[in-house]
Amino acid sequence: MRLLVIEDEEALADALCEILRQNSYMADSVSNGLEGLDYARSGIYDMILLDIMLPGMDGISILKALRREQIFTPVILLTAKTELQDIVTGLDAGSDDYLAKPFSTTELLARIRALTRRGSNYTGEIITHADISLNKGTMELSCGKNSIKLGAKEFQLMEIFLTSPKQVIPKDLLIEKVWGFDTDAEYNNVEVYVSFLRQKLHSLGTAVQIKTSRGIGYYLEVAP
Repeated sequence: MRLLVIEDEEALADALCEILRQNSYMADSVSNGLEGLDYARSGIYDMILLDIMLPGMDGISILKALRREQIFTPVILLTAKTELQDIVTGLDAGSDDYLAKPFSTTELLARIRALTRRGSNYTGEIITHADISLNKGTMELSCGKNSIKLGAKEFQLMEIFLTSPKQVIPKDLLIEKVWGFDTDAEYNNVEVYVSFLRQKLHSLGTAVQIKTSRGIGYYLEVAP
């Protein structure tokens, strides 16, 4: 999962991104509301952590703009405000949850997990397909009694493949999801990590293969 943190307190934004990355999430942060709206419109994020008080454009206005544009990415509002009316305003604007600062790391992660479970693509802590499974907590890919630890980008790519195993995933989407919205990464970066994954799948002895759809991207196929 890739999360977007829209928060103008630099120390808090950095801390949130570090916490998310330590818990196997991908995370980007933006400190300006207008820039945050552009990022949120990209469609590459699975969830948004959104502060209310922001320079450029406030969080409620961002949220209203997204919902008007039929962008329904789950949003957790982060704010120092604890008044009942602020909570009601945020929920009415289209937020999915609300956390008042200061909040604990465990509560934030629990709310992210709970909100993820509501989505149609929720896969649980372990994703399985054919004879392989991916443990999101340990970042281990397994087949039978064999298992292997994946690197961060290998894990992120494999999670995307396993979440939509029957779909061809375009290279552009993989770059945006794994490397970020404004990255310098190119197709060869994806190709290198797909090659690493193919080697690890082979070493596990699985029937699952990563196949290339020429000129488009990659998809999973189970060998007969």
